[in-house]
Amino acid sequence: MTSDFLTRLPKAELHLHLEGSVDPITLSQLSEKHHTPFPWASNRCKPLPNSHRPLSVAEAAALYDYTDFTGFMMAFKAVTERLRDPEDFELITYRLVEKLAAEGCLHAEVFVSVGVIFWRGQEFDPLFEGMERGRLRAEKDFGTTLYWIFDAVRHFGPDEGEKVLAKAIHLRSEGRAPAAGAASVAAYPGAKHPLALTRRNQASSIVGIGIGGDERIAAPELFEQVYAKAARAGLHLSVHAGETAGPASIYGALDTLKAERLGHALHAADDPALLARLVREQVPLELCITSNLRTGCCPELAAHPLRRYFDAGLLVTLSTDDPEMFQTTLVHEYQLAQDAFGFTNEELRQLAANSFRASWLPEERKRELLNLL
Repeated sequence: MTSDFLTRLPKAELHLHLEGSVDPITLSQLSEKHHTPFPWASNRCKPLPNSHRPLSVAEAAALYDYTDFTGFMMAFKAVTERLRDPEDFELITYRLVEKLAAEGCLHAEVFVSVGVIFWRGQEFDPLFEGMERGRLRAEKDFGTTLYWIFDAVRHFGPDEGEKVLAKAIHLRSEGRAPAAGAASVAAYPGAKHPLALTRRNQASSIVGIGIGGDERIAAPELFEQVYAKAARAGLHLSVHAGETAGPASIYGALDTLKAERLGHALHAADDPALLARLVREQVPLELCITSNLRTGCCPELAAHPLRRYFDAGLLVTLSTDDPEMFQTTLVHEYQLAQDAFGFTNEELRQLAANSFRASWLPEERKRELLNLL
């Protein structure tokens, strides 16, 4: 049973994909709304079976039943086929923040797969306006803040990564904000009418760039120029590394891409010199226990390096990655740390403190949040 302590514990979520937060009920609702084949002629994704028909909640849930990393990627693809208009993205953003707030999460830094949206031939700007409406409404209603990390898809290649970076830089410089008089999302059960928003500078909500996707076929070195440009533009740098590939991928993320945070970093455990460096440099690690088990990247719970990393002095944080697809929550990840790895309440507070310290919030806000622990 989850303790009240874990729910009340103030914490941040630093490795979370927006599309992976879509629960089966919401996915079923989206499939009822969008029950035709994906309509963009420039879509470069091969359609999945049944992508043109409504799904029951049980059928939507069945999409999240897989046993390896490739199966997970197919589930992710199935969700993105149903995300088609600004109201869809407003809805899933709002519901995500609502769920995070209920778990004591006060801040989240969320990947959005801009690379997938481009690959599907969709126009990003209207969709981002929907995300921003959902973010602003949810921050007002629940108090949890959210930053965006624009995620490229590494197996689409560096040219596509350049497009993602260009969009992040453009929106930050333009100060993109939700348009006034946006359409209602009241067609969805539980949705609220959006606020009447005027254009204002929301550029600060876009804080970083990342690369997800299949690490096995696209090494970090391919994205050297993308990351160098991102750094010059003032964007923070996150890299999925050491999830499905070995220590070389982590070295590439650190030495070539100059990563500020590492997602997963499972295989750092294979290289003592790399572990020592991560301790010395205090590079934040975004660990996702359930994700690593569900994708098969970690063979069993006892083999997960969380406890080893923490005891060695690495700066580790806990995250959910794709919570609905992996049937987990942020509180559950903390519960696993306690139940499976013997973390005490004080050590769990340390993990929560790490999540605030490793965030890209202003230093003053970090101090305010740390004072809550």
